[in-house]
Amino acid sequence: MNLRIGIAGIAIESSTFSPHRAGLADFDVRRGDHLLERYTDFLGKDWAQGIEWVPLVHARSLPGGAVLPEVYDDLSAEIITRLKDAGELDGFFFDIHGAMSVVGRQDAEADLATRIRDVLGPDVLVSASMDLHGNVSRELGTAVDLITCYRMAPHEDAMESRERALRNLVERLRSGAGKPGKAWIQVPVLLPGEKTSTRLEPAKSIYHRVAEIADEPGVLDAAVWVGYAWADEPRCRAAVVVTGDDTELITARANELAKAYWDARDGFAFVAPTGTLDECVTAGLASSARPFLISDSGDNPTAGGAGDVSWTLGELLKVDDLTSGKATAIHASITDPDAVAACVAAGVGNPVEVTAGGKVDPGPAGPVALAGTVFSISEDPVGGTVAVVKAGGLHSILTSRRKPYHHLADFTLLGLDPAKTDLVIVKIGYLEPELYNLAADWLLALTPGGVDQDLLRLGHHGVLRPLFPFDPEMADPDLTPELLP
Repeated sequence: MNLRIGIAGIAIESSTFSPHRAGLADFDVRRGDHLLERYTDFLGKDWAQGIEWVPLVHARSLPGGAVLPEVYDDLSAEIITRLKDAGELDGFFFDIHGAMSVVGRQDAEADLATRIRDVLGPDVLVSASMDLHGNVSRELGTAVDLITCYRMAPHEDAMESRERALRNLVERLRSGAGKPGKAWIQVPVLLPGEKTSTRLEPAKSIYHRVAEIADEPGVLDAAVWVGYAWADEPRCRAAVVVTGDDTELITARANELAKAYWDARDGFAFVAPTGTLDECVTAGLASSARPFLISDSGDNPTAGGAGDVSWTLGELLKVDDLTSGKATAIHASITDPDAVAACVAAGVGNPVEVTAGGKVDPGPAGPVALAGTVFSISEDPVGGTVAVVKAGGLHSILTSRRKPYHHLADFTLLGLDPAKTDLVIVKIGYLEPELYNLAADWLLALTPGGVDQDLLRLGHHGVLRPLFPFDPEMADPDLTPELLP
């Protein structure tokens, strides 16, 4: 008889410091075969054969602000209803991000996992896959049986991690080994992803050790979570879970990883040299390296920024080298459907005046006056209608919907060539692979927004204290792992 394994989840990274609110339209909601298409990278492999996959519903969104409660309630209710109607299952795959916040609620993933567990009962094996920027509370760790996360930031191993979560689940079911032990410990450190990239030490060595531990006899899997720095909940902090059948070994290894992370807390540094926007632009213009990339980090839409913070654009419009055309630059991007509509009405090649951005997140600047020529208009499956306004040498990308700019094709489809541009300023933190390879040099600008890299000026009050770096002189914590049921 084939194993029957259900699949469902809600995945979003939510900044509670962003005024953006995630509605249903922000989610790619999949059911049935459309959901299974998400896993075509590995469902055709030998280990995945002879299994009846039972796709329920999965909703995935670009990072943003907190989810509207009625949207969470509707999506989670559909998962529970479909789960009840699915018949008997042998296993369940919980595909989540791990940093979803819901307006007025706390620990949304644990809430959903617990409700799923209540339907499944105590004996059905549940495996969860997460982003390493998710949060693992005791409640979430208790509700699932197997739990893992990415080992790379940037997340080049995202699908590999999901495959590992499902393959481990299938192997446990086929072997009849049952539930493994879970050694769990939270580490009172909360750092942004831009300080914990696995490209650099100390994260590089810590995550290399994670993989070594996961391959030891008696260990099923090992995982270290950085946690999510831009939500203000008690669960937000680093965590370690090591699973396996040798409880003494997994406890020792969880303690080892937790201690390594704690001991390294002062060694985590930004992935690139940092500065104010003015310092970064001045350095970029003075440099001979081309293209020179600058991360506009405070409103990064892939970390939870609203996407319409206009402060950086306003500052760039004050730079004479850019507005005169002496130097060229691209700014990606500002979400503003009204400004895009004005560009469409004006038409390509014609002058246009708009007030861009600052309508969802007006905090740093409010709407900024932008006058120039409509350089191009295109349709994008993520960003909707996209317009580029040229003001001197500055090309400002305006989108109808929130969109990250991670790939060269994102620019070339707009008629822009970042490789031949002096400065490329992108709302991003650490550079994704294509931009990282493109950059002749790179600086990270500490700009304002809902995912401000300067955590101390954001105003956290809901996190558990003491917590590094908020309490830099705090005493060493007890890092004894707990064996979760």
